[in-house]
Amino acid sequence: MKEKLPHYRKIPRGKKDITLINNRLNRIDGQIKGIKKMINEDIYCNDVLIQLRAVEKAIRNLSNIILEDHLYSCISTDLENGKLESIDEIISLVKRFNQ
Repeated sequence: MKEKLPHYRKIPRGKKDITLINNRLNRIDGQIKGIKKMINEDIYCNDVLIQLRAVEKAIRNLSNIILEDHLYSCISTDLENGKLESIDEIISLVKRFNQ
C-alpha cells in the first residue's frame, strides 16, 4: 500500500519573512555543524552541552516567530471568515509547545 503523505496548507510569505527565517535556519545549521565538530574533536562535555542549549534556544525563538506570524495572519484570517476550527488548531499547537 502506498504511504499517504501529510496534507500541508500553503501560506504565502513575503521575501523579508523568508529571508529572516532562512537566515535563522542557516545559523542553526551552522551551530549544529559546530557541535558535530566539537564531538569529533573530543571537546569537553560541558562545552558541548552549552552549545546544544544555544541551539534549543535558537529553535525555540524561531518557533515563536513563526507562531506569532501564524496567529496574526492565518488564524486571524480564518476567524474573520468564521472558521472556528482554527481555535482547535491553536489549542493543539499550544499543547505541543508545552510538552
